[in-house]
Amino acid sequence: MTAEASASVSPDGRIHDREAWAARFEMVRAESLRLAAPLSAEDQQIQSMPDVSPTKWHLAHATWFFETFLLQPNLEGYEPFDPVFGYLFNSYYEAVGERHPRPQRGLLSRPTLEHVLAYRAHVDGAMTRLIGEAPQAKWTSLAPLVELGLHHEQQHQELILMDIKHVFWTNPLQPAYAPAKAPAPGKAAALEWLDFDGGLVEIGHEGPGFAFDNEGPRHKVWIEPYRLASRLATCGEYLAFVEDGGYRRPELWLSDGWAAVGREGWTAPLYWRDGEDGRQVFTLAGPRPLDPAEPVGHLSYYEADAFARWSGARLPTEAEWEAAARTASLSGNLGGERRNHPAPARGRGLQQMIGDLWEWTMSPYVAYPRYRPPEGAVGEYNGKFMSGQMVLRGGAAVTPEGHIRPTYRNFFPPAARWAFSGVRLAADA
Repeated sequence: MTAEASASVSPDGRIHDREAWAARFEMVRAESLRLAAPLSAEDQQIQSMPDVSPTKWHLAHATWFFETFLLQPNLEGYEPFDPVFGYLFNSYYEAVGERHPRPQRGLLSRPTLEHVLAYRAHVDGAMTRLIGEAPQAKWTSLAPLVELGLHHEQQHQELILMDIKHVFWTNPLQPAYAPAKAPAPGKAAALEWLDFDGGLVEIGHEGPGFAFDNEGPRHKVWIEPYRLASRLATCGEYLAFVEDGGYRRPELWLSDGWAAVGREGWTAPLYWRDGEDGRQVFTLAGPRPLDPAEPVGHLSYYEADAFARWSGARLPTEAEWEAAARTASLSGNLGGERRNHPAPARGRGLQQMIGDLWEWTMSPYVAYPRYRPPEGAVGEYNGKFMSGQMVLRGGAAVTPEGHIRPTYRNFFPPAARWAFSGVRLAADA
């Protein structure tokens, strides 16, 4: 998932309001436990592929961040809960030390879930003391790191849902994570093509409020006039691509994408399958009939690009996407809606820019001009991944509310499909 690195201020910009910080810390930490609550200890143990991490590991790793970067260096007299946890729950911070191999996280039957929950309680108590008791001069420097830790935990809240969906999909019983909200009946809104002028625009984060380091510095980009689809592509539209032989036509695919189709045997998006009663899609509420009005999700970059070519269009650049998003509502079908699934578009105009599905762009994940990673171990998180990945924008139905903004740059390898990723078409004007 995207990175942790750099932050700016505080809850509502009030760096001196320790009670607000403590309440925000408690709220974010409680949300992780709420997301894990429907899962048994056995559910939380499984790693269904190397990119997936067990729920138990996510709960421990988010806690490790606070213990490693805040408590151990800054809370006098703090005793680590268990010294070996520094090895078990480090993700990929080379500067912090060695770590347990990522593909083997599912082999960690010990520590037990009960022990991990005790770890969280131990760290939560110490963090409450640190937030309440740190001298003001020290707190001013610590607050941005606390905020970074909270956004880092929100990233892992999304990963908990992404990963358990894959875990349950691999189970022959096809279990449900949670009951589904009733789907909205009716067709998706008609697709419109919206024109944008282009020109010299500024993109990237600037000013107050939190942002990861990879969202800046703000800089100027030249954009030619372009067009964007008013909504995400639907399952019905993608089904037409499938039925037109889209996965059997090499002229539609990038070379690496065509190789992935052959190697992996792709014939449809991840989580689609043919059932006794027709085509189905697996959701966090279990399998259900494919709804042609819903946005199509769990596409790799290669699939999104091939579909765009088949449609006579292309994917947007991230600069085009961000420039257009300034005119869009920042509300949407995000994690706070508890749907855990994309919903059909309704109405007219630019829709679904925030929520429903992360949108692939044609932009490689590279540094913005004048970018410098932060000093210290947290500086590893974003900068060292700026190679071989593609940028996604906009958030998804499993992205926590308050954790998304138009400048947010998510990134995944182009073959990744287990993220909640979809496609919005673009074209030259």
